Amino acid sequence: MRGLFLLFAGLSTTAFAHDAPSGWQYPTSCCSNLDCRQVAQTAVSERPQGFIIRATGEVLPYADRRVRISPDGEYHWCSAEGKAYGKTICLFVPPRAY
Repeated sequence: MRGLFLLFAGLSTTAFAHDAPSGWQYPTSCCSNLDCRQVAQTAVSERPQGFIIRATGEVLPYADRRVRISPDGEYHWCSAEGKAYGKTICLFVPPRAY
């Protein structure tokens, strides 16, 4: 019985597929258990026309509905089927300082 309790206690602190490494949950509109992941700051660049996804060269204008504020201040990229060359579903970016 004690072992079963420890198993369930351990599961309660584990991040699930829809969860970012820091624990917040990716919206289902962006992720279907494999599409989203945290990426290095160097994976995304900012240009006057918007955010550039380095892996694909895709440009997301700043006002694009796929661009969202990252709850943990890190970049997170959700691409079709989680592929490195997939089309962007959502991009979570750190909030801008004022």
